[in-house]
Amino acid sequence: MKDFLWAGIAAFALGLVLTPVLIPLLQKLKFGQVIREDGPQGHLKKAGTPTMGGLAFIVSITLVSAFLLSSHPEILPVLLVMLGCGAVGFADDFLEIVKKKNEGLTPLQKLFGQIAVGALFFAYRMIFVTEPTKIILPVSGREWTMPWWLYLVLFFLMFLGTDNGVNLNDGLDGLCASVTGVEVLFLALLSLKYGAGLESICLAAGGALLAYLLFNTYPAKLFMGDTGSLALGGFLAAAFITMRQPLMILIAGFIYFAESVSVIIQRYYFKATHGKRFFRMTPIHHHFELGGWSEPRIVIVFTTVTFWCCVLAYFLA
Repeated sequence: MKDFLWAGIAAFALGLVLTPVLIPLLQKLKFGQVIREDGPQGHLKKAGTPTMGGLAFIVSITLVSAFLLSSHPEILPVLLVMLGCGAVGFADDFLEIVKKKNEGLTPLQKLFGQIAVGALFFAYRMIFVTEPTKIILPVSGREWTMPWWLYLVLFFLMFLGTDNGVNLNDGLDGLCASVTGVEVLFLALLSLKYGAGLESICLAAGGALLAYLLFNTYPAKLFMGDTGSLALGGFLAAAFITMRQPLMILIAGFIYFAESVSVIIQRYYFKATHGKRFFRMTPIHHHFELGGWSEPRIVIVFTTVTFWCCVLAYFLA
């Protein structure tokens, strides 16, 4: 319990120190956000806001975790997956800044990077983890040892879906950090419930995100970029998988699922109807934004929905 509390407090303190230092540094390097041209027109005023702010909470989580590794070695794979996915996001952000367009890595390049990180994590589990294909089924709480080929399919669907769902959720000031902050606190409680040993790194993530939110709430002074959102997505995916709860993301991470499904529906509906739109704009938070909701209102509603989804998930776990 002391490690658990210390990790959250230390990561929060580090975030409070690092983030104010990072903002002027990013401004000096001219690492400003490039706004998508087909996005909400109200977002154009955000152009130039420092991006790659996710580095602040990534570094905070990493430094705190470094002190925990000797007593909690089980956190290392989760930490490495976060760093690997963050590296993919960093490459995407850096290319956008260089090109001065909302075009970094191509979708295939980004997907390849995520698959590479996921494949290394999968290989680690198959080699070093006892009964790696065993999962816990929500609601019943029963354990199921899956055939390796079926587990492989579930693993990558969950890993890529979560990482990209979190990435899509990052579109409004404070939205992704708020929603994911609730998620990591839920994971800390779930880890305590099952004795998974991840509660310290989860609370470190919660503390780091809270510090980041002090600078990211509307109007944001910096954005996390894909550097931050892909890192957070990788963190969540690795934590759920490590706790043998890959299916639980469908309940606890309902908002991420809704963001992803809205994009899929919009794309196929647009093609099927030759140009008509099912939503005003996707991901779905933009649908509500164009419907007149303010950014803070959307953040509050989406975070509240996530909170209650996590409460439900905890009692169904």
